Amino acid sequence: MLPDPATPDIDDFTRPYWDAAAQGTLLIRRCQNCGEAHHYPREFCPHCWSEDVHWEAACGRATLYTWSIVHRNDLPPFDSRVPYVPAVVDLAEGPRMMTEIVGYGDGPGGGRLAVGAPLRVAFQQGSGGVVVPVFRLAAP
Repeated sequence: MLPDPATPDIDDFTRPYWDAAAQGTLLIRRCQNCGEAHHYPREFCPHCWSEDVHWEAACGRATLYTWSIVHRNDLPPFDSRVPYVPAVVDLAEGPRMMTEIVGYGDGPGGGRLAVGAPLRVAFQQGSGGVVVPVFRLAAP
């Protein structure tokens, strides 16, 4: 049986990230050498290559950088989720993150998506029972 493409591979390194998400906290990594934050989680700093990086709770605020609304996807399990909004957001701590925008039709201001729109992290249970961070429009 093939693995579910919507379920992340969780290993010893990424387990703290997924455990925190299940508790409603978004984690990022911060380098103790240069001070830069990064996401996706890596065991080294992509800015200075230091291995002195640690987990840090993000504040949960972001702004919308770009997005697309997917109305058709024939590949399981995505075929049952259309329409959905894959997006790239700028976290308040600096890193850019690939994610999904949820509840955009019910958001403040009529739910209109726009570059720079304020977002807040939310968490939803994905396939396979894994809780994943997603974002929704925040009040301006």
